[in-house]
Amino acid sequence: MDLLIRINKLLNKALTLTGGAFLIGMILLTCANIFIRQFYIPIRGTFELMGYAGAVVTAFALGYTQFTNGHISVDVLVNAYPKPLKRFISIFNHGVCSTFFFITAWHVVQKALTLKNAGELSETLRIIYYPFTFAVAFGCFILALALFTDFLKVVLPQKEGKK
Repeated sequence: MDLLIRINKLLNKALTLTGGAFLIGMILLTCANIFIRQFYIPIRGTFELMGYAGAVVTAFALGYTQFTNGHISVDVLVNAYPKPLKRFISIFNHGVCSTFFFITAWHVVQKALTLKNAGELSETLRIIYYPFTFAVAFGCFILALALFTDFLKVVLPQKEGKK
């Protein structure tokens, strides 16, 4: 369990740093586009690049947010339940969500492979964009891994003396 948590933490930190780099690129591109359009025409393909980078930033942030329990949780009703029922709901929730995102990652990979095999290019810049689709699939997979880790934490609770 500790190994899985360490791997999860390492992967999420790497994706967060990568997503942060993409976000900085988005900020710089936006500022450059705003500045340049005052004197000349806007930077070609900004809308495309912002869309692809935004997808990467979002997908890469999902797992880290789950790992750090940063998602919004409305548990007003669940807090009133007895402890065994709360545990069951948590197991069920993490299990279903983990399965959902593993399946989602698989389907997004299939979509990326279809785009790759078809030789799809973006409309304005004519760049290949299946790598961005693979990145979104990887982000979904890492989220599923974080949810699965949370699932195991609830199913296999650690002893009090061990952290």
